Amino acid sequence: MLADNPYYSMIVLYLLLTTSFNILDVRATSFVVGDGDGWNLFTNFTNWTEGKLFHVGDILVFNYEKGSHNVMQVNSTAYTSCIKDAYISLSNSGNDSLVLSEPGEIQYICGVGDHCENGQKLTINVVPWMVS
Repeated sequence: MLADNPYYSMIVLYLLLTTSFNILDVRATSFVVGDGDGWNLFTNFTNWTEGKLFHVGDILVFNYEKGSHNVMQVNSTAYTSCIKDAYISLSNSGNDSLVLSEPGEIQYICGVGDHCENGQKLTINVVPWMVS
């Protein structure tokens, strides 16, 4: 039986430690939406996402002048049609840090005035971390 092996405890400890280190090696990345320009009407957010890979646990930071914009997480229908009264979450501090908590496509719009209709919206695809 395996438990009778004199090295059994050491093997189990080794497996636990190596598995723990692999899990601890996963690092979240913070992405400032729009980089230095922030969350505004003038940034092409489709271009901003190019070359970026978003993982579960990463953080999106939305910087903007409080009162001039907000950040609404919405579903795909509300994103496409800029529907502002069907949001999943609303942030309006001017410095919003949102953790990407699950994989899949996530959409954000600005619900102020006609900002969404004028292009202030962002869609990203979030992927799970792969532990090797």
